[in-house]
Amino acid sequence: MTSDKHGADEELLVDPAAAEPGVTSVEPSARQRLQRALVHPGRGQVTAAVLLVILGAAAVTQVRIAGTDDNYAGMRQSDLVQALSGLQAESLRNEQDIHQLEVTRDSLRNNNDRTAAALKQARDELASLGVLAGTLPASGPGVRITVTVPASRISLNFLLDGIEELRDAGAEAMEINDSVRVVAQTSFEAADGGISVDGQLVTVPFVIDAIGDPQGLATALRFPGGFVDDLALDGGKVTIKQSQHIEVTTLRNPLKPRYAVPTQPH
Repeated sequence: MTSDKHGADEELLVDPAAAEPGVTSVEPSARQRLQRALVHPGRGQVTAAVLLVILGAAAVTQVRIAGTDDNYAGMRQSDLVQALSGLQAESLRNEQDIHQLEVTRDSLRNNNDRTAAALKQARDELASLGVLAGTLPASGPGVRITVTVPASRISLNFLLDGIEELRDAGAEAMEINDSVRVVAQTSFEAADGGISVDGQLVTVPFVIDAIGDPQGLATALRFPGGFVDDLALDGGKVTIKQSQHIEVTTLRNPLKPRYAVPTQPH
């Protein structure tokens, strides 16, 4: 009977799989269980890992905030006063630097404005001088004077008187026969078949374009004993046409002074 009891006990401890022929039961090691858990984690393991990551991030953030807040937390009152004084002094220096930069900015802006104004004035003066010197074309109100004389001859003195009367009346630009610019240095000489103006022969009819006040220029030529009356004595005829648009396009080459040199104003 004893033998039967032990046999029954042994029957209960035997793995059912071992009863099959050729099958052996092997218990998995701790390393194998760890590898299995890493490769195929369970839902609880995943949840625990996420909670650990969140807690770690919160802890790092809290440490950083605490470190920032503690910059002045452990300082004594005297140290805080000194730190505040330093901040106030730095703020004052920054305000002074800002003010200085603003002053510099305003100065540069004013200098730029003055430079722009001076440059515009210089350009305007250069343009005016160019018109008077005959180196720039000009247009504006004025008169066109046509002179015809018999035998294609005109007294040189009469023509000079007419040019001078136009200048006195305020003519700012003049040309003759659309070919010769008349300026202060223009020379007139008698020549066969006409008049030599700056070495260039001009013939009748003489057409003088003059820019200025149309009414004033016309009145100066018609003045009793003036240009129109003088030409009538010579058998000539003068036609004066006032216009709001006269063009003087003939140019002169600028002359370089031989002796005079510019000097700086005192």
